[in-house]
Amino acid sequence: MSDTDSFIDEVNEELKRDRLFATMRKLAPYALAGVLILVGGAAWNEWSKAKETAAAQAFGDSILAAIENEDPEAQRAALGAIAADGDRQGILDLLRAANELVAEDRGAAIALLAGVEANTALPASYRQIAALKRVIIGGALIPAGEREAVLAGLAAAGQPFRPLALEQLALLALETGDRDAALSRAQSLLQEPDVTDALRRRVAQLIVVLGGDLPGNLG
Repeated sequence: MSDTDSFIDEVNEELKRDRLFATMRKLAPYALAGVLILVGGAAWNEWSKAKETAAAQAFGDSILAAIENEDPEAQRAALGAIAADGDRQGILDLLRAANELVAEDRGAAIALLAGVEANTALPASYRQIAALKRVIIGGALIPAGEREAVLAGLAAAGQPFRPLALEQLALLALETGDRDAALSRAQSLLQEPDVTDALRRRVAQLIVVLGGDLPGNLG
């Protein structure tokens, strides 16, 4: 290879290095921005988690402080002063409903439970608990047809509160004067899986009151 060719090759290599360095300089800000985004995203995620944990802790502390009040009126005021949103609002309203019931204000308790029941943003379990409590607490204040419709939905196969809803359907039939339906529903309930001992005893007592026969293991 001649000196001229060698010189040309060196010049070409130098030009390639210059272009590479120029490209790197152009891309450096983007690379830096990418690193900052990754680091910032991780920091934001950790901050969000810490903030949520602190908020949950503060909410729990405020609930405990409120229910530790022995005076029902003080407890009601403390619960009413708590700010919440999302799932926490559902929990708070369920507690407020229980407090209103203790204070013998069924109307207020029913209204709070109806709000939880109708809030589609809340988990289904919260809404179902509220619905069941509302028809139990409401009693004759809620039309029998409405109660039966709510309970029928809660008693559908696979629903978590099915046994309790079936019990209420039996009691509702008795309330409306249909003793045969009440007895049939009570006897069927004893054949359901996942019936607690307490519920089984209550249903057995209802069957006896209605003059029905108990299964052999309960007779």
